[in-house]
Amino acid sequence: MMKLLLTDSGVRNESIHNALLSLLGKPIAESNALCIPTAGYGGPDADPGGPWRFISGRSPSPMTELGWNAVGVLELTALPSIEAALWVSWVREADVLLVNGGDALYLCHWMRESGLADLLPSLTDTVYVGLSAGSMVLTPRVGKDFVGWKPPTGGDSALGMVDFSIFPHLDHPACPENTMAAAKRWAAGIGGPAYAIDEQTAIKVDGGAVEVVSEGHWELL
Repeated sequence: MMKLLLTDSGVRNESIHNALLSLLGKPIAESNALCIPTAGYGGPDADPGGPWRFISGRSPSPMTELGWNAVGVLELTALPSIEAALWVSWVREADVLLVNGGDALYLCHWMRESGLADLLPSLTDTVYVGLSAGSMVLTPRVGKDFVGWKPPTGGDSALGMVDFSIFPHLDHPACPENTMAAAKRWAAGIGGPAYAIDEQTAIKVDGGAVEVVSEGHWELL
């Protein structure tokens, strides 16, 4: 399994930064990243500025601007038109995948359509850093509260690479509906373990061990 750092809002504090370093096993300045902006196009309120801010490091959620040795862009919607051996080599050569937020089910759809979803389990030396929807896409379900873009198959199922779900942006001023009470109602319909996390929290998964890294507020539901 990949090494995972599933964040709510990027690498926002020293604890999350240190967790990233422990997964990389080397300095950020010696690590090469691929950023995946795709989820930023899928939400009902999406705008082209969101993916640009993510790619350019001008987002309020630190990901691409951390001082990587090199950063490339992997746009999943383009991959079906590119020779698989080429883009697979790009992914395998990267030390880390930085996966943008936006719409989790849109991202899930394109991870499957592009073939990246099939490749991920083999990337045992690669670190996956998710941002909001980029984290939720690896869970079994996102829950009906987070269904925006509707997949052709319906439902709220995601990739299921981890065995827990994530309720993001807990008590965030921009998401006043994301209260702990709302998280508990959401969790009751998920049917499995779930974490409610805020912007100062991430979930680290390494070798099957799950660890919450936080300087904020979270709860296992």
